[in-house]
Amino acid sequence: MNGFKTMVLLTLLTLFFIWVGKALGGNQGMTIAFIFALGMNAFAYWFSDKVVLAMYHAKEVNESQAPELYGIVRRLTQKAGLPMPKVYIIPQEQPNAFATGRNPKHSAVAVTEGILRLMSPEELSGVIGHELSHVKHRDILISSVAAVIAGAISFLANMAQWAMIFGGGRRDEREGNPLGGLLLIILAPIVALIIQMAISRSREYSADQSGAELSGNPRYLASALRKLEYGTKRIPMQANQATAHMFIVNPLSGKGLLRLFSTHPPIEERIRKLEER
Repeated sequence: MNGFKTMVLLTLLTLFFIWVGKALGGNQGMTIAFIFALGMNAFAYWFSDKVVLAMYHAKEVNESQAPELYGIVRRLTQKAGLPMPKVYIIPQEQPNAFATGRNPKHSAVAVTEGILRLMSPEELSGVIGHELSHVKHRDILISSVAAVIAGAISFLANMAQWAMIFGGGRRDEREGNPLGGLLLIILAPIVALIIQMAISRSREYSADQSGAELSGNPRYLASALRKLEYGTKRIPMQANQATAHMFIVNPLSGKGLLRLFSTHPPIEERIRKLEER
C-alpha cells in the first residue's frame, strides 16, 4: 500500500509540475516543463548520489579503516540479499546517516562521525537496517526525483514572479487574470512541498518497519531514534534543506510550522510504532 501510494503521489507531483508550466507559460511553457522534468529526472538518476556525497565531504572507508561499521553493513546486507554497498563516513559531529544510489548495485551508506561515537552496536545495526531498507526498496531514487521536481516547481514560480515584476504583469492583464497568476506563484511551491513531504514520510515509516526486522529487534532502532532526536537538537549540522529528506532524521532543527512541513514523520510517532511491534 505504501509503495502504491508513493507512485500515485510521484505521478501527481510530475503532472502538477507540467500543469504549472502550462499555467505560467501556456502550451510552450508546458512543453518546456515536460522536457525539463525529463532532464532533471535523468540527472537525479545518474548523479544525485555523487552530488550529495561530495556536498557532505563523505570519505569512503574499507573494513580495515572502520571494522565495526563495515562488519554491521556487510552482515545486514547479506541478510537482506543485497549487493555490498560502498561505506562512507561524514566528518560531522551531529549523529545522523543516509543511504544513496540509483539502485542496489550502485548504492552507498553514509554515517557521521557523531553517530559512531553515540550508538551501541545494536543501535547502529537498527540505523543501518533502516538505510538498507531504503536501498532495497529504491526509496532513494524516488525521494531524489521528488525533491528535484519540487525544487523545479519553486524555480518556475520564482521565474514567473520576476517576469511579472519586469513586465509580465501587463501581458497577464491582456490575456488572463493577474491575481490568479499571483496565487499560483505563491501556492505552487507549497503544494509541491506537501506532496514531497507525503512521499518522504510514507517511505520513512516503511523503512523503520523493514529496518527493524532486518536488525532483529525493533527496540534497537527505537533506542537509536531517541538518541538521534537528542543529538540533532543539541548539535547543529551544516546541511542543505534540499537534501534533508535523505537523512534518517531531519538534520535541521525545525519548530512550530516548520515541523508540519518536515519531510520526516515525528520521531515520537516513529518510536511508538516500533515499540508496538
